Amino acid sequence: MNAANLAMREDFPILKRSANGHPLVYLDNAATTQKPQQVIDTLADYYARYNANVHRAVHALADEATQAFEGAREKVRAFIGAAHTQEIIFTRGTTEGINLVAASLTSRIGANDEILITELEHHSNIVPWQMLCERSGATLKACHVTSTGELDIDDFHEKLSRRTKLVAFGHVSNALGTVNPVDELIHAAHKHDAWVLIDGAQAVQHVPVDVQALDCDFYAFSGHKMFGPTGIGVLYGRLELLDALPPWQGGGEMIEHVTIERTTYNQLPYRFEAGTPNIAGAIGLGAAIDYLNGLPRPELLADEQALVALTISRLKQLPGVRLIGDPAERLSVVSFLIDDCHPHDIGTLLDQQGVAVRTGHHCAMPLMQRLEIPGTIRASFSLYNSGQDVERLVAGVEKAIDFV
Repeated sequence: MNAANLAMREDFPILKRSANGHPLVYLDNAATTQKPQQVIDTLADYYARYNANVHRAVHALADEATQAFEGAREKVRAFIGAAHTQEIIFTRGTTEGINLVAASLTSRIGANDEILITELEHHSNIVPWQMLCERSGATLKACHVTSTGELDIDDFHEKLSRRTKLVAFGHVSNALGTVNPVDELIHAAHKHDAWVLIDGAQAVQHVPVDVQALDCDFYAFSGHKMFGPTGIGVLYGRLELLDALPPWQGGGEMIEHVTIERTTYNQLPYRFEAGTPNIAGAIGLGAAIDYLNGLPRPELLADEQALVALTISRLKQLPGVRLIGDPAERLSVVSFLIDDCHPHDIGTLLDQQGVAVRTGHHCAMPLMQRLEIPGTIRASFSLYNSGQDVERLVAGVEKAIDFV
């Protein structure tokens, strides 16, 4: 780790703590990332100096809160390359963004339509589409995954048809780190006049995303996976498509005029933001974007990829360790198993040594069923991890192997 990396690591106060008597090694970044002091300070500043509701008052605090809240929306727009701030809807996270689309599309999906997903998906990109199909009578299909953890592209093209109304897939797999060929998938879907929704929860914190260049219809992601607060996320949608969709929740903010007899709805994006929003969360997300924009992201991505490669190389040298998935393009995640050991047992032994990893099915049960495994041990990396973290992980795995 060079001097710049060390200085950046100092921005994250939680990394100074110990866990079970050992210096903390945090390798659960695919679940949630830690927060830099700059984001923590921004949240505290909002609550200490200008805590007020947005949009609906004329006093000074409300004006400051509104400016900061809408300023965060503009930061998000620029961060993902959207054309208009009206295309940026604040949500509770990726899951709510996908559910919003599924609910709003109910009137646009019929019994003769199909929705195409993949076996790689997180449950949040499976269950909302199952629910939509139950409501509409549409059919849900899933593209198969190969033994290396990549999409079976031939199967994808075979299942894509004139009946496909929507295609939904992850930019990057949370369970295996597989980077999907998003350009090819979007192009193919649009040739069949299907809408495309991308789950970007595992992508935006690692690689630049430009939704206009991708030409996707929807893109959803979460703030807490990109150094921002929990409980805040973003749904991007193409302006003309969002404008044609009905709201999915009713209440304050999403209205223009209300009588007992009828209601007219607000303009975008507020039509999809019923009630008091997570104001602090949005402002904190804006601070996280500022933080990311101030970093040499290409260099940090190269460092992160080197850590992934080092982890794979070191784990391959250990007896009984089986790596799960071998995609040609991978981000952040290394999943593995140890012969005759349950993942939870290994995770517990690693935790006793101060190494935090995730174990289980990672909200990707269909993928685990496809690979015929109960789950995995998942180490996931971020910009503050180091080669020393890798060595601590490997040493912990070695001890766990000796113990069991």
